[in-house]
Amino acid sequence: MLKLLVIDDNQPICHALQTLFGLQGYQVLFATSPEQAWQCLADHDIDLILQDMNFSAGQMQGAQGQTLFYQLRKQYPAIPVVLMTAWTQLEMVVELVKAGATDYIAKPWDDARLLLTVANALKLTQLTAQQQRTEQARSAVFADKNLCGLVFASEQMQQLLQMALQLAPANAAVLITGPNGAGKEGIANVLHANSPHRNNAFIKVNMGALPADLMEAELFGAEAGAYSGAQKNRIGRFEAADGGTLFLDEIGTLSLAGQAKLLRVLQTGEFERLGSSVTRKVDVRLISATNSDLTAAIASGTFRQDLYYRINVVQLELPALAQRPDDILPLARYFLAGKKTLSPAAEQLLRRYSWPGNVRELQNVCQRALLLTNGNEIHSQDLGLAEVTTAAKRALDDIDCEQLQQALLQAGGVVSRAAKQLGISRQALYRRMEFYGIDAP
Repeated sequence: MLKLLVIDDNQPICHALQTLFGLQGYQVLFATSPEQAWQCLADHDIDLILQDMNFSAGQMQGAQGQTLFYQLRKQYPAIPVVLMTAWTQLEMVVELVKAGATDYIAKPWDDARLLLTVANALKLTQLTAQQQRTEQARSAVFADKNLCGLVFASEQMQQLLQMALQLAPANAAVLITGPNGAGKEGIANVLHANSPHRNNAFIKVNMGALPADLMEAELFGAEAGAYSGAQKNRIGRFEAADGGTLFLDEIGTLSLAGQAKLLRVLQTGEFERLGSSVTRKVDVRLISATNSDLTAAIASGTFRQDLYYRINVVQLELPALAQRPDDILPLARYFLAGKKTLSPAAEQLLRRYSWPGNVRELQNVCQRALLLTNGNEIHSQDLGLAEVTTAAKRALDDIDCEQLQQALLQAGGVVSRAAKQLGISRQALYRRMEFYGIDAP
């Protein structure tokens, strides 16, 4: 049973709250002074505190509550605190909310709103604790592993990296699939860095950037005179990667002739340089990547089926950034490198944008914002994102999250009053509350 502590010098209020929350299945303890509150906290595991701002007759400015709140945050930082206040103390309440108070409620309170406020605060605390446990578990899973600086928070990436680490010690060929800019090369880095080949060469080839007539020479090398401009012997990427790892990005662009040679070297480890009859042998672990549908290419005759099975012993599928939204803000903060912060509205916009260019686009957006934003905080309009791509186009960031919350605070949670203050309709205010994830009072 969840335990609530009510700190209020008015005993009828304490009893009323005890009855209200008791009917909802909570256990309610109350203290009529800060001294009693400290004793209660020492004797019980409290899940949430409802704290008044004044504890003696004649005190109306909230100084006592302010002092107690800061002491509580220092001694019990994990316990959510909901403040109970009169509107004369509004400025102080705003200060304390910024300092870490979970929420506030005005006296006299509305029972339904108070119950919802407490339920939301407890839910948020539980989610935070769960996230901390997940972080601890993840730290244990990835302890002593080289993640090559990858930044992630999503369950999808955690599972993908766990599989990559499981595959890393093997010599099996791995095919990494996923859209452009999603980070396939980063997964390849992890595979190599945690493999027995990690101290040997790691050679990367972007097949899509090579002219078709130079692909074979690039991969397998060429003898002097093998083609126009080949004035001396050239070592190919397979030879350079001998004893290590070869990463072929955009492998779907390899010509059929190149595919035949690649198939042979994967089967036997043997190949010849272009223009040479001398057979050479290498030991290379192959990692491939593609953003194309190789099964469709097989059906159309542009990719060999037997090669597909050779390069795809195990497939790692990297989701698009929009499919792992928990990674967006950690990546954005990483790209900003502590030079500037994001406003709440900017964070909401980043999370709701569709990111057709994936991680690469996010990096470019952050770099542009660093260069063009005045001040230390990046706002939604600084990101240069034309629209939020959701079910429909919505230009809702004209009023940012902070302005919206401040208006609701000043209006005592009355939506019609807050909407009038902002100069918009109630329906428009509700749409923005949904946009920023703010629960209706």
